[in-house]
Amino acid sequence: EMSSESPKSSLRLFKGLVFVSSQTEGGMTKTLYLCYFGLRQPLVQTQVLPYLREIVKDGIKVHLLTFEQSPKENWTTEDIELERKKLASENIEWHFLTYHKTPSVPATVFDVLNGARFARNLAKKEQLDIFHGRVHIPTMMAWLANKTLGKNRPKLLFDIRGFFPEEYVDAGIWRKDSKVFRAVKKVEKWLLRDADGFVTLTEKGREILFTESKETGLDLQNRPVEVIPCCVDLDKFKLANAESRKEMRRKLRIEDRFVVAYVGSFGGFYMTEETAEFYGTLKERKKNAFALILTQSDPQIIKEPLEKYGLRQEDYFIRKVSPSEIPVYLSAADAAVSLIKPCYSKLASSPTKNAEYLACGLPVVVNDGIGDTTELTLRDKTGTVLKDFSRESCEVAIDELDALLLQKSELAERCKKSAREHFDLDCVGGDRYRRIYKRMLEGNR
Repeated sequence: EMSSESPKSSLRLFKGLVFVSSQTEGGMTKTLYLCYFGLRQPLVQTQVLPYLREIVKDGIKVHLLTFEQSPKENWTTEDIELERKKLASENIEWHFLTYHKTPSVPATVFDVLNGARFARNLAKKEQLDIFHGRVHIPTMMAWLANKTLGKNRPKLLFDIRGFFPEEYVDAGIWRKDSKVFRAVKKVEKWLLRDADGFVTLTEKGREILFTESKETGLDLQNRPVEVIPCCVDLDKFKLANAESRKEMRRKLRIEDRFVVAYVGSFGGFYMTEETAEFYGTLKERKKNAFALILTQSDPQIIKEPLEKYGLRQEDYFIRKVSPSEIPVYLSAADAAVSLIKPCYSKLASSPTKNAEYLACGLPVVVNDGIGDTTELTLRDKTGTVLKDFSRESCEVAIDELDALLLQKSELAERCKKSAREHFDLDCVGGDRYRRIYKRMLEGNR
């Protein structure tokens, strides 16, 4: 059931747990990054915090607001203080509110009002320069806060990421003619109208929303637009080298196998059956084929389809590993696969796994219709693209992969170069976030 707390009482409840800086740094740019996830969730650890660490490099003071499930149950006071101090040492000040799950729509509305109230109060106290909303719901919080702040409101950055409403339709959660979808699209219209800057994940997403910005970086109202894909810290992937490859292949007893890796979840948009069928076709073509699967999903979800398509227990390895272990495991692979359901919302998608594969020097088998993936893969010659999921297309992709691997060292360098040019956390993600902050503060409106 929906909590009976009002936004005001909810904030009082977390007095002493929600940390607000009492220090005012003269002349320093200050931003509040609003995120509708918990601090410990993988997405926050791998995508939110790395970007915030890039933003602070310009001397910007970052406040981070997250929403935590039952914080009193999941966090001890010592846990909270430790996380707060750790982030504060990086010039990131962490605040949180409680996340309410059910009933879905009323709970979300309640959280939006709580977030808006918190953002308004913090903006007044800290004289914030920018509200940075990650996706629609947090941006709505900032938008509502600004409606109460008058002319001295912070600039509003709408970090759109993907096509959130359409993604829920494509996933079968909402119907396109439903009230909730129409309501969210109306909110999206307000945010697109009133925001001061925008971020999309892909050039395709930019082309759909802000066609005119491709040449100038500005929309029709002179507001800055940046394309910032899901980037990775390339330094961490230096662990994927010849030495780690030899050691990991020895450890897994796959020294003489042709290893194709998969990283990530299964189910939903991530195509379990099609991935297993690709591995099955590969196994028929290459008797020494081996599936190296690193997933957070239940192993049984992929294990049964793999065996249905002809892989035996000695032909695959399935394990949940920490993000820090991924580069070492990937070093054992010869190639990778990334099959995602092609649909309208995925035109705005930038799969992190693809950036990780390239950073390790691995060519990738991908499917068409996912963000900018097809264009980048073909242009940089870093893999092969499935036209569809038929057996014939899989066989063609395997032949093309074999041809690329004839010059394996050159291919690996091309993959790493592509990662540097398109997905480097510092030189791509960090530079573009720092640039849009500057342009917004300079008043390009």
